[in-house]
Amino acid sequence: MKVSWKSSIAVCLLAAAAAMPAVAELNQLTDEEQQQGWELLFNDSDMSQWRNFKRDDLNPKWVAENGVMKLTEKGGGDIITRKSYRNFDLRLEWKISEGGNSGIFILVDEAGRNIYSRAPEIQILDNERHSDNKIDSHRSGSLYDMIPSHPSSHKPAGEWNQVRILFVDGFLQVWQNDVQTVTITLGDSAWNTLLAASKFGSSLMSFVSDFEGFGEGREGHIGLQDHSDPVAFRNLKILALD
Repeated sequence: MKVSWKSSIAVCLLAAAAAMPAVAELNQLTDEEQQQGWELLFNDSDMSQWRNFKRDDLNPKWVAENGVMKLTEKGGGDIITRKSYRNFDLRLEWKISEGGNSGIFILVDEAGRNIYSRAPEIQILDNERHSDNKIDSHRSGSLYDMIPSHPSSHKPAGEWNQVRILFVDGFLQVWQNDVQTVTITLGDSAWNTLLAASKFGSSLMSFVSDFEGFGEGREGHIGLQDHSDPVAFRNLKILALD
């Protein structure tokens, strides 16, 4: 039987398609992830794992809509997970509005005046339009005001970005869109040098008490920022490594 080259190509394409893994559903854990102990921080509609900073409830300006957790407008306030984490692997996707600014906080406690008083932040930003783009360590994927992300990790506003934050015994690593943007050990000499030169360092701030104890914690909540701009999140999941 003679098989045409068109038929051969069709068969190859079908075989390749069959071999490709199925696209994972949004806000779902795979069987393997469930066995490993991953925990969803949002499952399409349930935002019960979140509350506002220094409050027990959640402002209604933070909503779940079409499989996305989002801040619809300013005034929603910064939010944190109800649980605390010590060593963890955090994965999420974010999308910022045009001209927008937000952030992801780790090791959040509520001893300071604000969510950013003591918690390191991984920046979320419209790198093209927001005025904070003039400082390289304020662009998306950066350890805010301390370590700048590489431009190859950036995407335009309106596109989804993938972030991984791995924190183990003080060692912090961050990837944005599969590009490593941060690697630092909290409390070592490199950290202390960067901290002293940042807005969180006492040498530059007259109101240093606002940042007393910044980055010293080794356990805390995960936080998401209300910087007055709409921002969306999905596929938020965390693996506790303790």
